[in-house]
Amino acid sequence: MSTAESVYSALVRREGSRAGDLPERVERDIPRNGLRLVTANTLQSSGDQTVNASTVLPWLFHALGVPAALVGLLVPVRESLSMLPQAFLTPLVLRVRHRKWVFVAGAGVQAAAVAVMAAIAALGHGLPAGIGILTALVVFSLGRCLCSIASKDVQGRTIPSGERGQIIGLATSAAGLVAVTLGLGIRVLGGDDLRPGFLALLLTAGALLWVLSATVYAQVTEPGEEAAAAGQGREGSDDDAGGSWFGEVIRLFREDATFRRFVTVRGLILVSSLSPPFLVSMSVGAGTGALAGLGGFILASGIASLLGGRIFGRLADRSSRLLMGWAAAAASAVAVIIVAVVSLPAFDGGSAAGTAFFVAGYFVLTLLHSGVRVGRKTYVVDVAEGDLRTTYVAVSNSAMGIILLAVGGISSLIALAGAQWALVFLAALGFVGAASGLRMPEVSGRARSGSNG
Repeated sequence: MSTAESVYSALVRREGSRAGDLPERVERDIPRNGLRLVTANTLQSSGDQTVNASTVLPWLFHALGVPAALVGLLVPVRESLSMLPQAFLTPLVLRVRHRKWVFVAGAGVQAAAVAVMAAIAALGHGLPAGIGILTALVVFSLGRCLCSIASKDVQGRTIPSGERGQIIGLATSAAGLVAVTLGLGIRVLGGDDLRPGFLALLLTAGALLWVLSATVYAQVTEPGEEAAAAGQGREGSDDDAGGSWFGEVIRLFREDATFRRFVTVRGLILVSSLSPPFLVSMSVGAGTGALAGLGGFILASGIASLLGGRIFGRLADRSSRLLMGWAAAAASAVAVIIVAVVSLPAFDGGSAAGTAFFVAGYFVLTLLHSGVRVGRKTYVVDVAEGDLRTTYVAVSNSAMGIILLAVGGISSLIALAGAQWALVFLAALGFVGAASGLRMPEVSGRARSGSNG
């Protein structure tokens, strides 16, 4: 047994794996491909931490004297523009036989965009600096589009059902470790006064991480042309993909009940992703110290990812459907409990106990979000094959860009009456989405193998 096989077997449980579904050459390379995918995704997730639109970039805007009005654009630009264009980019991606090169190109675009941000951080100031960084963030999001479309397709081609959730989970755990390290490092090295020069170095490191991610990803072994063609999963050739693709999108929503339910469920279970910012807002409003609270939230997020990725990766391979549904239901219940406790007359959010409660609530929500995210990613990789999988990923992500803006906008309006009401709204949607998700078809390797047996 090679070193790669030994390390991979120590990290990934292979019982119930459907390795026989892959071409023989790719099957032999599963351990090496698995380790490369974990490494590349970890490097990418580490880069994400250095350009986080909820933490690092707002700090940078403050340090550069960028008007506060532009801060509110960071998260919408970062999240929505990384999903909305996927439907339009997919016809181009479908023409590429080996999809790993799409990921490599996307990683290169992200590296260049972050390098531009680093240069602006070192040399810019005020409104022009803010506009420049936002423009670079738009380009960054387009590169992320390419990586998102390609990564799930490459994983589906190179890793068998029954092991994919663990690959995603390992990368999530590693990213959590990076978040913990980054939070501590910023606190120790940057101190309370994070100057632009320090943040420019941080962004430069992020650009290098994306270059390394692209380098590792380029070494993944994909099926040859004949195997890829056999796994397209739909009629027609790449030559007519552009012309028929949008018609197929409409057909998917109209005729494919599984796809339609997946998109609907995904849009309803945003509770774990959209609730944490409102919890932070409630914490600040209750008088929690800004620096102490911020440090606690960063560490809580990192530890949650570190723990959740490993646990939920294995659960996703057993049943991504059940993991996604139950994690969303639990997140909804936690949001309701937080609102109930904070509403108690005796609750003092500014006390040590109050601060601990907010950080603990943030930790649990982030932990459950890891479960929802790993379950969702594993489900969409397992539910389809070949080009149909690529279409599923792209169309669902584009739809989510719109849904995210809509749900985020509604919850923000509701929050004008109080952040707790936004949490109640998201929890209600989450309960409905969880109930629907638990009724989705089973597609995970182990659960499906058990039902077939």
